[in-house]
Amino acid sequence: MIGAPLPPARSLPFPPKPSGSFAGRTLGESTYSPLPPQSHLGEDAPNVLVILIDDAGPALPAPLGGAVNTPTLDRIRGEGIGFNRFHTTAMCSPTRASLLTGRNHHRVGAGQIAELANDWDGYSGHIPKSSATMAEVLRNYGYSTAAWGKWHNTPAEETTVAGPFDRWPTGYGFEYFYGFLAGEASQYEPNLVRNTTSVLPPKTPEEGYHLSEDIADDAIGWLRNHKALTPDKPFFMYWATGAIHGPHHIMKEWSDKYKGKFDDGWDAYRERALEGAKAAGWVPQDAELTPRPESLQGWDDIPDHQKPFQARLMEVCAGFGEHADVQAGRVVDVLEELGYGDNTIVVYIWGDNGSSGEGQNGTISELPAQNLIPTTIDQHIAALEELGGLDALGTPATDNQYHAAWAWAGSSPYQGMKLMASHLGGTRNPMFLRWPGRVAHDPEPRTQFHHVIDLAPTIYEILGISHPEEVNGIHQDPIDGTSFAYAVEDPDAEGRHRTQYFEVMASRSIYSDGWIASTPGPRLPWVPGAPPGIATWTPDADKWELYNLDEDWSQARDLAAEHPEKLAELKELFAIEAAKNEVLPIGAGLWVPVYHPEDRIAVPYTQWEMTGDTVRVPEFCAPALGNKPNVVRIEATLPEKANGVLYKLGGAGGGLTAFFEDGILRYEYNLFLVNRTKIASSAAVPAGDAVIEIETQYVEPRPGGPLQVTLRVNGDEVGSGVVPVSAPLLFSANDCLDIGRAYGGAVSRAYVDRMPFAFDGDITRVHIAYRMPQQASA
Repeated sequence: MIGAPLPPARSLPFPPKPSGSFAGRTLGESTYSPLPPQSHLGEDAPNVLVILIDDAGPALPAPLGGAVNTPTLDRIRGEGIGFNRFHTTAMCSPTRASLLTGRNHHRVGAGQIAELANDWDGYSGHIPKSSATMAEVLRNYGYSTAAWGKWHNTPAEETTVAGPFDRWPTGYGFEYFYGFLAGEASQYEPNLVRNTTSVLPPKTPEEGYHLSEDIADDAIGWLRNHKALTPDKPFFMYWATGAIHGPHHIMKEWSDKYKGKFDDGWDAYRERALEGAKAAGWVPQDAELTPRPESLQGWDDIPDHQKPFQARLMEVCAGFGEHADVQAGRVVDVLEELGYGDNTIVVYIWGDNGSSGEGQNGTISELPAQNLIPTTIDQHIAALEELGGLDALGTPATDNQYHAAWAWAGSSPYQGMKLMASHLGGTRNPMFLRWPGRVAHDPEPRTQFHHVIDLAPTIYEILGISHPEEVNGIHQDPIDGTSFAYAVEDPDAEGRHRTQYFEVMASRSIYSDGWIASTPGPRLPWVPGAPPGIATWTPDADKWELYNLDEDWSQARDLAAEHPEKLAELKELFAIEAAKNEVLPIGAGLWVPVYHPEDRIAVPYTQWEMTGDTVRVPEFCAPALGNKPNVVRIEATLPEKANGVLYKLGGAGGGLTAFFEDGILRYEYNLFLVNRTKIASSAAVPAGDAVIEIETQYVEPRPGGPLQVTLRVNGDEVGSGVVPVSAPLLFSANDCLDIGRAYGGAVSRAYVDRMPFAFDGDITRVHIAYRMPQQASA
């Protein structure tokens, strides 16, 4: 199966093919004999397709004992092999950076998601060019390379159409990219890019648009073009859905397939899922179900009137997961239709981490948790009623995500979930490999311990190539991963990945030869607000646990008290690995979201000049109109009874907007659907030239504090009001600032049926400036 080793390429790119012809003084004195095309690959090099599902726990897929129908996963497993001790980093950007480079995530600046980057090397959000991606290496060897869907490895401050582009997918070796750069997106109204160009979705939600279908359509089109134009050239495809990351967006016919299937709650689901996993041969028969943490609600603790809401959230997620898997299947179908199936390695990874508890107690808008804003379920249910009730879940009107206990259930039988690098529920994800004709199907999963950093060296070994010492003139860092090609060939081979650290936001663990030492750190993903005692927290105070994974599949039996010497040995090993891999300081990933939200990544400007057609500025690169004192000054010419959006920041799940409606100047601050502050001018603004000012000041100068918003026209105050609670971090991860119209999600329900609700006057100038309190307008 493994390709014959090729001579190592010390440096990439390869030198250009020389001429075989001789140039004399005249054509008659010259010879023309071109050399044959050069190939740097072995004969019949395989294509590679990597499918990566987002935020998906191991207990969800029906083929592995869960309740979510995943026919594509079932097909790949049924025709290939599976790995049931494959691991991720417990977080999105870190896993993706490690997968693409073969390096540990802190060593490539991905200690946390790109949007929460800070100044320590391990947390910079910058993949260094000294760690070339798999796409860059394969492209130099002659592969066509393309990626779709979620990227999440470009520094947040570099995601505007002004670039720079060297850290976009096309700067990291992908010749083609179509998808979104951020960590999540509305599945109905995403902010998309194609290569280095901002593009709008090809259809509206009303016309049937969904992002998972769009990236499948686009990948299929790319494959057909490849077949028509370069049929003999191998390809590397990276197809990464935004599903099932929040917001959970899916059409009603998909979520309705699961009506009633979760009515008995997450505790009962968890028990069924473990029994199903045993019956499916995915986990050992002696695997134990770990208990629910005391701080996580039990199903019986939920008031009866809230249970339909909680069950429907899970139905929507299940439909979302099935739909994503089906779209992956469409890509695989076309591979086979075009004749590529037999010589394509399909790697299917169910989850870049475990299921996500970031919905905390269940939500109709999933970013209050990241903003540390507490809300109640009854607030969400009341707001949902105004949007159409339970049927609004999964639609463009909401940004819903399920209760964290569903994430815990979806990670059965393990203790953890996403963001918990300490426990396998956050880090253990199913992985499958199919290569028809080369790898025989085996229904028994491989049990060797492996990690996402192992994929790149595995592909290199299969191709018979070595990772270069230099790429584009830059010396390359060593690969951290261990090829699992040996385990593909021999299911009973002894594992070779012997040691692996895990760390995300101070949740951490260290694996070594069957043992794992773990500490969840100061923060549990499902607990709202800042962790108690976080101001004085130190990692030295964290309690560590110890497990023998060779005898305890699910980390069910803590042996710390019985083997203190082993625990001390592993803690020392973690300290060594942390120092080697740029993990220090421990807890650096908490710097922005918990300690200093004011330090979030932002552009270094305090004022901006924009025009009436400035659109699609990602929120991380836009003026922070919702949480910094500012004045927006708009010079415009108004028609009679003006209508349309002056500007909007954020999306349907949260944001702010100023717009005209029949001449009335309106402002709305949408605090994640649960609270809307609406301010309007006392009368219609007359037609003609006008200077419109919207000024925002803190009533109490603290993150999340109330805001005073004042509307002025030609210097005269026409309206004012107070936003009682503000969003200290951000409104959205993927939506944008738009001027003169509203693309993406509708911040205000007042114009949801008129999107993009373009302003029908003329905006000639927009000046935005941050203000200190003493600089505020009179």
